[in-house]
Amino acid sequence: MADKQRIPVVAGVLLAAGGGRRLGGRPKALLEHRGRPLVEHAVRALRNGGCGPVHVVLGASADEARARADLSRCTVTVNPRWEDGMGSSLRAGLDALTGSDADAALVLLVDQPGIGAEAVARVRSAYRSRTSLVAATYDGQRGHPVMFGAERWADVGAGAVGDQGARAYLRTHRDAITLVECSDVAQAYDIDTAEDLGHLE
Repeated sequence: MADKQRIPVVAGVLLAAGGGRRLGGRPKALLEHRGRPLVEHAVRALRNGGCGPVHVVLGASADEARARADLSRCTVTVNPRWEDGMGSSLRAGLDALTGSDADAALVLLVDQPGIGAEAVARVRSAYRSRTSLVAATYDGQRGHPVMFGAERWADVGAGAVGDQGARAYLRTHRDAITLVECSDVAQAYDIDTAEDLGHLE
């Protein structure tokens, strides 16, 4: 009898290192939403969307985030170079997965609380192979979450500089991206400025 086909392992990678410079230095991971830190909501979205294991990349006020947020069952990586921008955190998250049994990494940003488990599950369900490249879209505009098959991690990390994250890689490989429309189940706003805090409850 043939072995059952192995279920792909899609790890969640949450980028939660930002210091909230435009928010007066309030770390985004610790902003409160429905009574709990944003980082907890994002971890729940990844887990409930079918990702596991879940890796969290912290930076600004990492010790406080560990103390205040429930990050149990998560692997936490602290990015000492978080001030260099999102690219360094993306590299840290992918590096933490290197050598693991994960077939893909699904990347979510902590400051997008309008993106929940349904959008995560849609993007995750588009996994086809270790070369998969998948992104959510919102009314046709590419956004997060983004999923990278394991065979792409080295190249994604090599191009992740400054605040660009994987933007340059995605632009270069746009013909290979599977786009998954998520505007009916999620909202892709960012919490970047004081005005954006109105999105939080």
